[in-house]
Amino acid sequence: MTDPQVALLMLGLFIFVIMLGFPIAFTLMAMGIGFGYYAYYDPERMRTIFDNRVFDLFVNQTYSVMANDVLTAIPLFLFMGYIVERASIVDKLFDTLSVATRRVPGSMAVAALVTCALFATATGIVGAVVTLMGLLALPAMMKANYDTRFASGVICAGGTLGILIPPSIMLIVYAAASGVSIVRLYAGALLPGFLLAGLYLIYIVVRAWLQPSLAPKPREPETPIPIGQMIWMLATSFLPLALLITCVLGAILFGLATPSEAAAIGAIGGLVLAAAYRALTWERLRESVYLTVKTTAMVCWLFVGSWTFASVFSYLGGESVVRDFVVGLDLTPIQFLLLAQLIIFLLGWPLEWSEIIIIFVPIFLPLLVIFQIDPLFFGILIALNLQTSFLTPPMAMSAYYLKGIAPPEVRLTQIFAGSLPYVFMVFFTMAILYVYPDIVYALPRMFYGR
Repeated sequence: MTDPQVALLMLGLFIFVIMLGFPIAFTLMAMGIGFGYYAYYDPERMRTIFDNRVFDLFVNQTYSVMANDVLTAIPLFLFMGYIVERASIVDKLFDTLSVATRRVPGSMAVAALVTCALFATATGIVGAVVTLMGLLALPAMMKANYDTRFASGVICAGGTLGILIPPSIMLIVYAAASGVSIVRLYAGALLPGFLLAGLYLIYIVVRAWLQPSLAPKPREPETPIPIGQMIWMLATSFLPLALLITCVLGAILFGLATPSEAAAIGAIGGLVLAAAYRALTWERLRESVYLTVKTTAMVCWLFVGSWTFASVFSYLGGESVVRDFVVGLDLTPIQFLLLAQLIIFLLGWPLEWSEIIIIFVPIFLPLLVIFQIDPLFFGILIALNLQTSFLTPPMAMSAYYLKGIAPPEVRLTQIFAGSLPYVFMVFFTMAILYVYPDIVYALPRMFYGR
C-alpha cells in the first residue's frame, strides 16, 4: 500500500472504531501513535523500540495544547457555568419571567426560552441546561395544560443556544483549532445568535396565538402584583445574571480584557452571585470544580489526540488526497459550503460537537483557502449547524437529556416532534446568512475593522 492509501485506511478505521463505542480521545492517540510509528519508522535510527519520532511528536503536541492561551478560557467559563447552575438563580428567573410575560401568548414558553437562552449563554453546557429546565419548566407548563410537544420543543431548542451565543465554549474550541481570533468570532456570532433566538420567540408567540389550545393563557392572579414588586423581582433574578454575561462579553468585545481574563472575571462573578443567593456551599463548590476539571481534561485530551492524528494523517498524504478529491469535483464556493455543512450535519448524529470541531473541522480548513471562504464565516455556519445535531432525530441528544428526567407519560416521539420546527428555523437562519453574509461581518468590522 502507498502512504496515502495507509492514511485513508487510518481514517476509515478510526470512524469504524468510534462507531463501536471506544473512547474517542484515546482512540485518536492510539491510532496516531500506531500509524505514526509506521510513518516515521527509520531502521537506521532504531536502537530501541522507542527510537521513533512519533513519540517526540506526541510529547510536543501535548505540550502545545497545555500551553495554548486560547484554551485557558475553557475551564474558567465552565466553572462560571457550573457554579451559576448550582446558585438557585434559574428557578427564580423562570418564575419571574412567567409572571412578567403573562399577557403574551405562550407566556410560560416564552419565559422558558428566555431562561434557557440566558442560562445556556452563561454555561455553554447543553445537557445541564436542558436537564435543569426540564426539571423546572416542563412540569410547570404541563400543569398549565400546555401541549407536551410544544413545551418540550421549547426546552430542547432553547438549551442549545449556548453553542452559538457568546461567550460560547464551542467558539473557543473552534478558534483554537482554526487560528481565527476568538474576539472576532464572538462579535460575528452575536447577530446570528440573536436572529435565531428571535425566530424561536416569534414562532412560539405566533403559534400560541394561532392555536391557543397549545398554550392556554394563565389565570389572572387574585391579587395583582404591584409594578414595584415586579421590578424588584426582575432586579433580583434577571438582572444579576444578565449583568454578569454582559460584563464578561463586553470586556472581550471592547478589548478591555482577553477572553481568558474575562472568563476569570466571570468565574469570580459566578462565585459572588452564588454567595449573594446564599447557595455557595463547600459541597457545591467541590462539585463545580470536579465537573470543570473533568470536562476540561476531556477537551484537552481530544485536542492532543486530534492534533497527533492529523499530523500523521497529513504526513502520510491523506490531506492531499482529500484536497485533490474535493478540487476534482469542480464545486463553486457555495456548493462546497453546502457539502461541508451536510457532512457536519450528518456527523452531528453520532458525535458530540467537541469531537466534530476538534477532529473533522481541521480536514475542511485547508480547503477554505482554495474556495476563498473566510474561516470566520465558516465557523459561524458550523455553530449554527451544530444546533441541529442536538435536535434532529434519531440521535437528538437534547431530546434524550429531556426524556431522562421527564415524567413517564412524556414520550420520546413527542419530544422529537416538538423539536423539529426549530431544526427548520436553524436551516432558515443559515440560508439568510448565505444570502446576507454581512450579518456575520457587521460587528467584527464595526469593532475591529476589516
